[in-house]
Amino acid sequence: MKTQLKSTLMPLSLAIFFCGWLAINGFINVNQGGDKKWVAPDAEKNVKNPVKADDVNIPAGKTLYTKHCKSCHGTGGKGDGTKAAELETPCGDFTTDDTQKQTDGELHYKIKKGKDDMPSFEKKILADEDLWTLVNYMRTLKKK
Repeated sequence: MKTQLKSTLMPLSLAIFFCGWLAINGFINVNQGGDKKWVAPDAEKNVKNPVKADDVNIPAGKTLYTKHCKSCHGTGGKGDGTKAAELETPCGDFTTDDTQKQTDGELHYKIKKGKDDMPSFEKKILADEDLWTLVNYMRTLKKK
């Protein structure tokens, strides 16, 4: 009896351990259907934007936005782009106070790393300066 119990428990224990390891290492989203709030790490929140928002980089940010963001987030940043309906994750609305009150560091981190349907842009927009320029443009999308 003990041998049969051991032979049953060993694979079960390994399966539980493996699933736990996958969840801890981020390969399984254990919060599906739960809290969907996207929080940037504290260290990223405090990173300051080294790129000054001005008449040169705001249009450059708009160009990057049009190329990489508009299809999901929409022309005005409301999350109503042509691809938005195809996604499981709601697109962020950049015009809201919730988005606009985030630090530049938080927005930069989220653009760079991505999450769920939001792709990572660290390999699509290689220059970190361009990511900051995109953050500067996002600041212009406030509710009016």
